[in-house]
Amino acid sequence: MDELTNRINYLYKKSKEDKLTEDEKTEQQELKKKYLENVKRNFKSQLDTIKKA
Repeated sequence: MDELTNRINYLYKKSKEDKLTEDEKTEQQELKKKYLENVKRNFKSQLDTIKKA
């Protein structure tokens, strides 16, 4: 997960300083999608462990 966020952050910073290539833009979109999927999966997992009182 750290590598994923590091790469996302790198591409974001690069996009602010320079223009991203088309490959980098595509990579950035794919990485963001993977990140969001991970967040959703982790959140769902946390919700599944909650028990009603």
